[in-house]
Amino acid sequence: MQLRSIIRFFALLVLVLGGTVHVASAQNANSAPEAMQHLAAEDIFALQHANDVQVSPNGEYIVYVRHSNDIMHDSTRRSLWLVDIASGTQSPLFAHEHQYSSPRWSPDGKRIAFISNQSGSSQIHVHWLAENKTATVSDLRNSPSSLTWAPNGKHIAFSMEVLAPSTPFAQSVYRPKRPEGANWAEPAIISERAYYQADGRGFLESAYRHIFVVSAEGGTARQLTAGNYNHGGRLAWLPDSSAIVFSANRRDDWEYQSLEANLYQVDVIDGHLTELTNESGRQTSPVFSPDGTHLAFLHTSGERKPYRNAKLRVMSWRSKEVTELLTDFDRSVESPAWMSASAIAFQYADRGRLKLASVALNGSTITDLTSDVGTGSNGRPYLGGMFSAASNGVLAFTHGNAGQMGNVGVWQSGSVEVLTELNHDLFSQRSLGKVHEINYRSSLDNVEIQGWYITPPNFDPEKEYPLLVEIHGGPHLAYGPYFAAELQRYAAEGYVVFYNNYRGSSSYGEDFAMLLDGKYSSPDDFADHMSGVDAMLEKGFIDEQNLFITGGSAGGIATAYAVGLTDRFNAAVATNPVINWVSKVLTADSYLGQVANQFPGMPWDELEHYWQRSPLSLVANVTTPTLMFVGEDDRRTPLSDSQQFYQALQLKGVDTALVRVPGASHGVSSRPSRMIMKIEHALAWFEQYKQ
Repeated sequence: MQLRSIIRFFALLVLVLGGTVHVASAQNANSAPEAMQHLAAEDIFALQHANDVQVSPNGEYIVYVRHSNDIMHDSTRRSLWLVDIASGTQSPLFAHEHQYSSPRWSPDGKRIAFISNQSGSSQIHVHWLAENKTATVSDLRNSPSSLTWAPNGKHIAFSMEVLAPSTPFAQSVYRPKRPEGANWAEPAIISERAYYQADGRGFLESAYRHIFVVSAEGGTARQLTAGNYNHGGRLAWLPDSSAIVFSANRRDDWEYQSLEANLYQVDVIDGHLTELTNESGRQTSPVFSPDGTHLAFLHTSGERKPYRNAKLRVMSWRSKEVTELLTDFDRSVESPAWMSASAIAFQYADRGRLKLASVALNGSTITDLTSDVGTGSNGRPYLGGMFSAASNGVLAFTHGNAGQMGNVGVWQSGSVEVLTELNHDLFSQRSLGKVHEINYRSSLDNVEIQGWYITPPNFDPEKEYPLLVEIHGGPHLAYGPYFAAELQRYAAEGYVVFYNNYRGSSSYGEDFAMLLDGKYSSPDDFADHMSGVDAMLEKGFIDEQNLFITGGSAGGIATAYAVGLTDRFNAAVATNPVINWVSKVLTADSYLGQVANQFPGMPWDELEHYWQRSPLSLVANVTTPTLMFVGEDDRRTPLSDSQQFYQALQLKGVDTALVRVPGASHGVSSRPSRMIMKIEHALAWFEQYKQ
């Protein structure tokens, strides 16, 4: 049976069994009838989105990971679906009782490798499409990542963490033998490395990431790299399948050099290592041209500063001569992929939009292909999404906009088609808030700031509405006009929700991002937010007596800092804030890079600088009722910081609450119920202080 016939058969089977398959372009959710319901908290469990969309080598099919929520287990299901680009027909590859990720097409397009727990742990599997057979091809002790097929289709490369041997100190500790049946305390755990903890993982075992290969037909995985270094990221096989190119920092002090990494080549037969680049900065994301004559990769400066654009470079494989494309392009290039032997596709963020673009080899002109790359998966309108390319110029990407979460999109021959409508059943029955753009000048220095605001469903411009300011994290990230479940929930409850890309945000060039160097949070970004509030008041439909503010991470810092500078807000909710920079950098997992790149020196040498940037320094001024919302296991902005602000406000007699989410890390709203918790606690807090 031909592959196209198999796909149609499975799609028919889905329909017969009562499933629903939606194709064609997405409906504009903002045009929904007035009688429809508003987005409810429980609707978050019904949301779905596409991710990791992978186009087949011949450009005819797409396999993607569909994310859907399980209300009974408060988790996200990840299933694999196959789409016929010509017909738009799609079907699931497997039953949904297991988790699936990282689908990758074999070079001949007849097999798909993926990672799944269907055999009891995270292993590499291969699915033969025509035969509809699947085999487990690995038996690994840890989870693999970065699956990459050899061009000859015989092996799959991947990276995986390997435990390091015990240090001499750990080996020397005397441990008496526990008598059989004795109930002793758990043994002590030793940390000796500089990088010893990570948000979402806790305290780390001493382990290093290495490159492996395994037969595509199954067998024992073979480790190619060695040493106490991390090797990985994107992997690129040489065209003759003899070696693999990857990125690593193999300097002796690599843990302290977070901005450094070079490209290396490791031979598959004997593990011989060859250094391909040797300059300051990070060289990452290698990918060979279809004819094997050129290697594209990204280069980011090693300069000690908080923001650097990533540049696109190409190495002639024969001469190893490197050329930089688009040198004067003041945006950061992401995810290069060859559309042909002479053209490279990539994505980049520009003024709050994530775009797909291309450039000719040795060219200097960018061709924009689409500006609707997005997923909407975070709950807030962050820029996010991905794409993949076939060498015949067909691109598959995650398509998103203000009214739809990430769907499967395809670009070919100059046109875009959206192949799925993953939230059609929900959005066709819900009236969403409408997203509007606003541009204004900051009172600080007249710099232009771009922002957006969401008006509630059934909005009446003759009425006045409470305003909720929502500040993004980073700070070197960006929001845009994308669907955001959290912000839509606020709008559904009658708030006009304002959000901006304040100074320091990405997608506006390096100079704009650097305006916040050494200053977040500070009166500088505070001015950007308050100027936005004033610009919204000028529109005439905002109730000046009902202003509220919230934000997470860097946005949580900005929120806590703002209430120390103004009493204009009725109430505030700071999610995952930094309150005291001295304690933060000495307890959080990000200290190695943060101190070196965002501060003028160590906290004990630059105490006044750290203190002035800390919201705690302004706590004597705070009168605004403030709630802190934080994950108990957050290692990026630890719970102890929120506790300092909470206790200080209690001592001052200011209305305050500390909401702790057990088991949650910095991504405090990563599970559906936790996203609902975050939203509903904020709404309840604001409701108490409405006038």
